[in-house]
Amino acid sequence: MPITKNDIIHVADLARIEIDEVSLDKLTEQIGRILEYVDTLNQAETNSIQKTSHAITLTNAFREDITREYLTNDQALSNAPEKENGAFVVPKVVER
Repeated sequence: MPITKNDIIHVADLARIEIDEVSLDKLTEQIGRILEYVDTLNQAETNSIQKTSHAITLTNAFREDITREYLTNDQALSNAPEKENGAFVVPKVVER
């Protein structure tokens, strides 16, 4: 089914894009050619090809969870220039 100017106008309206008449003609022609090419790809014989989800084999690179020592609150705050009630004090960056 060939694409029409009305199809292009409809999609442009959905995308809130303004298209002038010259661009509309050009887009209709270009998208029409793209869809013709896609149609030729759809006609390719693919029944004997095994379906895949990825072009290459993917594996997860998970590591084993290992319990480690962590910083205590006092250690984390030990070099802080300012601290208050167990937390870092930082400059206010948002005004209300």
